[in-house]
Amino acid sequence: MVKKRISRGKFDKLQQLSNDQGIIAALAIDQRGSMKRMMEAAAKKAGKEYSIDMVYEFKELVSQVLTNHVSGILLDEELGFKGIKAKAKQSGLILSYEKTGYDVNTVGRFPELLPNESLQRLLNKGADAAKVLVYYNPNDKPEINDVKHAFLERLGNEGLAADIPLFVEIVTYDDAIPDSKSVAFAKEKPQLVIDSMKEFSKEKYHIDVIKTEVPVNFDYVEGYTAKGVAPLYTKEEAARYFTAANDAVDRPFIYLSAGVSAETFRNELTFAGQSHTKYNGILGGRATWLEGVEVYAQKGRTGLLEWLNKQGKQNVTELNDILNEGATPWYDWYGGLGNIEVFDKKVMTD
Repeated sequence: MVKKRISRGKFDKLQQLSNDQGIIAALAIDQRGSMKRMMEAAAKKAGKEYSIDMVYEFKELVSQVLTNHVSGILLDEELGFKGIKAKAKQSGLILSYEKTGYDVNTVGRFPELLPNESLQRLLNKGADAAKVLVYYNPNDKPEINDVKHAFLERLGNEGLAADIPLFVEIVTYDDAIPDSKSVAFAKEKPQLVIDSMKEFSKEKYHIDVIKTEVPVNFDYVEGYTAKGVAPLYTKEEAARYFTAANDAVDRPFIYLSAGVSAETFRNELTFAGQSHTKYNGILGGRATWLEGVEVYAQKGRTGLLEWLNKQGKQNVTELNDILNEGATPWYDWYGGLGNIEVFDKKVMTD
């Protein structure tokens, strides 16, 4: 195998974001609009008055406790600035680079970067990587996807210039099927995910790590459905979709939890390992800390700290055990550490 050349900045930071087995066992808590809504609903349920300070403190405490047990954390500066300061030193830091959400009045769900940031600025703030979320439907009109392709080409080149790893999160959709949890969307999802992973594995985008959904809706996999729900995929069919998604890429990829329960996320990761995919870790979000939102709203700082040190830690530990059993090191895509040539490059910072 030809040696893979990786710049020192990207290589060192990917290692910083990985555990001692080369697996990216990271926590995601960069939700912004949805986090405000979750906390406000939890406060109302608990009979408390909602305050934005609750969101700040929640992210701070999650980061303070759980970064002792993960290889990295994804945070946003808008609501997670306290979490950035509170994280454990040994844990890597990924910062969000995109504006939250999308313009619902414009067809296409186009991505947009934070207007007052650049990758160099994120790097100067201590980021080990930047994350950008892109909503993508490979079957969309060419004029829509062409804008997204150009956006990611520019972004990839900015990552090369700043010498910082770029994590691109792909969330698939179909405007004709607004309910992403429906049977109709579940039928379409494998093709959407597989084709999206194939597209963004192209070298022209210079994406270092693809953050992807699992290629099926696990609620419809045989043996994992709720009582009374008919399965849509057999286990063998689901395994083939996992394999096909794996075969569509030529670079590291990790799974997002996509708002599923902790149990479902564990099942998805276990299934991925059993399907012999070369996935390289996770950026797990709500599956890890969601239950803590209501605990915090009801019992405050002390109650959340107790929950994080018990149930939160257990959630992370269980995921880490699954990763160590079924995930593979990010550098295995390039033939192992011995087949990577790390080179120094001059980076303009002025």
